[in-house]
Amino acid sequence: MSGLFGTDSARGLTVAELSCELAMQAGRAAAELFAGEQGGKIIVAKDGALSSAVLEAAVCAGICSSGVDAETVGELSGAAASFIVREHKAAAGIMISEATGIPGASGITIFSSDGFRLSEEMQLQIEDRIYSVSEERRRFENIGRMLSCNTAAEEYISHLKKITEISPEKINAAIVCKKGFIRKTAKTILSGMGAGVTLLDGETNSSEADIAPCNAFETLMDMVEAGNFHCGLAIEGDGSSIHAVDEKGVPVDGDTLLAIIAGYYKEKELLKDNTIVVNVMSSLGLLNFAEKKGIKAVTSGSCGRSVLDRMVEGGYNLGGGQSGHIFMTDYSPCDDGLLCGIKLLEILKATGKPLSELAGEMQKLPQISLNVRISDKGREVWKNDEKITGLIEKYENELGSEGRIIVRESSGNAPFIRVMIEGSEFSRINDIAMDIAQCIKDRCRFYN
Repeated sequence: MSGLFGTDSARGLTVAELSCELAMQAGRAAAELFAGEQGGKIIVAKDGALSSAVLEAAVCAGICSSGVDAETVGELSGAAASFIVREHKAAAGIMISEATGIPGASGITIFSSDGFRLSEEMQLQIEDRIYSVSEERRRFENIGRMLSCNTAAEEYISHLKKITEISPEKINAAIVCKKGFIRKTAKTILSGMGAGVTLLDGETNSSEADIAPCNAFETLMDMVEAGNFHCGLAIEGDGSSIHAVDEKGVPVDGDTLLAIIAGYYKEKELLKDNTIVVNVMSSLGLLNFAEKKGIKAVTSGSCGRSVLDRMVEGGYNLGGGQSGHIFMTDYSPCDDGLLCGIKLLEILKATGKPLSELAGEMQKLPQISLNVRISDKGREVWKNDEKITGLIEKYENELGSEGRIIVRESSGNAPFIRVMIEGSEFSRINDIAMDIAQCIKDRCRFYN
C-alpha cells in the first residue's frame, strides 16, 4: 500500500502535513505520468472548503509547470469529478476536499482517464515521482495553460436525470447532508423530478426550520417518523456514502440498501452475471438474502477500493458494504451517495412498496465489533499464535452455520485487530467477542 495515499487518497492536516508544496508535487507527478507524452489536460475539482481553494492553486501550479493544461471545474463531489474526467476525455483528474472525520485535514484523490481511482501500482508510481528530486526545470514556453469550465455541475445533474428511468414524483424525502455541492444538487435534481425534498444541515446539526441541535442522523430519524415522509437519506462526508431511514424512522444501513437494489436489479434482469460484490465485513444477513434470491455474492477486501477492484476484475455492476459506499458502475465509476439515493427513490416509486417492507426482506442478525490495539511488532504474527487461532476455531465450531466470526488486522498506521461476530443471540456473541479480544490482548503482550 502507498504510504502517502493509503487506500485511495493522500490525507493530512492542511498546510502543516498536506502542504502546498506536496500538493504542487502531486499535480506535477500526475501531469507527468498521465499527460506527459500523450498530451491532454488534467481536471481539477474541489469541495467548498477554504483549504481546498488553497490546495487547488498549488495543484494547478504543479500541473502547468509540467507543460500540461489544468482545467478547473469548480465545486463538485468526488463522484461528479470522476464523471467529468471521463466526460471531458481528460488524461486524469484530481479532487481536493476536506478529509472526512479528521478536523482541519484535507485530502487529494487522483482519478485516471476512465474516472476510476488509481490502482495501488499507479499510486506508488505517483508517490515515487512526488518524492524524487530532479534538477530539471522547464523553460517558460513549455508551461501549461490554466483553463476553466463553469458547466461541470450542470453536466453532472443532467447525467443523473438521464439515467433515472422512473421519476420519483410525489415521493417525499428528508435529506441530511453537508452544505455545498451535494446539498444544492440534491435539492435541484429531486425537486425537478417532482419529489418532495426537505433538507437538514449536516454541519450545524440543525434544519432550515431551526430544529434544536443534536446528532444529525437522530434528527433525521425523528423528523421522518413524525412527518409525512416516505424515507430519509443521510448523504455523508464528501457525498460518497449514504444511509437511509424508513418511513417509521428506523435506520437502513448500506448492506440493506445494497440488498434492496440487488433484489430490484435481479427482478429487472439488470444484475450482471447475477452477482454482487460485498466486502469481508458485510453482514451475514446480506449473504443469506443473496442466497435466498439466487444471487451470487463475491467477497472482496474491507475497503471501498477493494470492492471496486473486484467489480472491475469480474465485470460486475453492483457492489458495496455496510458503511454505505455503494458502487453502481453502469452509471458512475465512483461510490456515489446521491446517485444511490435517487435510485432508492426510483425503486420506491416503481414498486409502490414502503421502505420498511423492502428493507424487511433482508433479515439481519445481531452483530458486535471490537478493536484491539496491538504494537507494530504484533502485526501478522498473532495469526500464528495457537492460543488465539484455537479459541477462534472453537467458537466457529460452536456457532456453526448460525453465525460467523471475522478477525482481521487493520492496514493503517495505528495497528489494531478487529473482532466481528454475528449470531442469533446478542448476549452470547458479546461474550465470545470479549473472550477473543481479551485473548488477543493478553497474547500480543509477548510481541511488544
